[in-house]
Amino acid sequence: MHKVYVIAEAGVNHNGEIELARQLVDRAADAGVDAVKFQTFDANKLATNTAPKASYQQLTTNTAESQLEMLRKLELPYEWHWELRARAHSRGIEFLSTAFDIDSLNFLEELDMPFYKVPSGELTNAPLLWQFARLGRPLVVSTGMATMSEVELALAVIAHAFNAQGEPTDIAQIWRGWSDSTWRASLNGRVTLLHCTSQYPTPMRECNLRAMDTLRAFGLPVGYSDHTEGILIPIAAVARGATFIEKHFTLDRNMSGPDHKASLEPHELAEMVKQIRDLQVALGDGSKCPQPSEWNTRQAARQQVVAARDIAAGTLMTREDLTTARSSTGLAATELWGLVGQVSKRGYQKGEII
Repeated sequence: MHKVYVIAEAGVNHNGEIELARQLVDRAADAGVDAVKFQTFDANKLATNTAPKASYQQLTTNTAESQLEMLRKLELPYEWHWELRARAHSRGIEFLSTAFDIDSLNFLEELDMPFYKVPSGELTNAPLLWQFARLGRPLVVSTGMATMSEVELALAVIAHAFNAQGEPTDIAQIWRGWSDSTWRASLNGRVTLLHCTSQYPTPMRECNLRAMDTLRAFGLPVGYSDHTEGILIPIAAVARGATFIEKHFTLDRNMSGPDHKASLEPHELAEMVKQIRDLQVALGDGSKCPQPSEWNTRQAARQQVVAARDIAAGTLMTREDLTTARSSTGLAATELWGLVGQVSKRGYQKGEII
């Protein structure tokens, strides 16, 4: 990517209200992001009656309700997707959504999104991950909670889906395919890995941004999906080479719901995007050379060789005859030593350019 791709993760922060979802699209566009993303799922397929909530969900939602009951309130109806997609496109940004079950994935395929984001929770869901990859679109794969071996297995599943004739019958087929270098190479240009810590909000001590360097062992672009409070960490991730940033945002952090507390408000999202864009420009191309604006300063600030005292014509110049000073023109300071022992062809006054 020629610039860092920024996703404003609306997720489930619409709280099941279409008007909130519309406003999230608008505020994301106002902030200057590349895409706004929601989540598409059937709660009854995503969680069982006995599935517990995560600890952060217990803190931010009704403790008496189950995870399933919470998720039912946060579903994004299919019919809303078309309106939100049109609204995003009218504002000049992409519309994205993440699927958590095969029916939702098949529905999203109708929306012709530019790529699919695979959430961290589905990294090890090999059957669903295979279906994601089988659609043939580029994938952005989040790796929260994962070990390197789990990431490698996920990539092997994706490579199988890209190359095999049909769905595998056992895990051995996945690994046999992974041993083929052409299958591994098929991920290039089609898969981006996101480092992530799946805690909301993420403590600073658990961000572990150096894990981005570890993920680069797979030879794929690496980005960062952020759940910290504030904008420091995603900006730091860009400084460490992230090509892709995903950040939760909300209209109001005080709203009820599992993800609001770990989300940016609109003005913070806009500031994050601005700083990311400024930082990427500031990173430059890596070559060490004078910048266009430096040339005038270079001429004014660099010292040249001048006479340290009056020098008569025909004098055998010594080191004590020569010094340096800013003079804009003349011999570079590095030429001073070569003048020692030479005969002065004419006379110089103290401070005169040699």
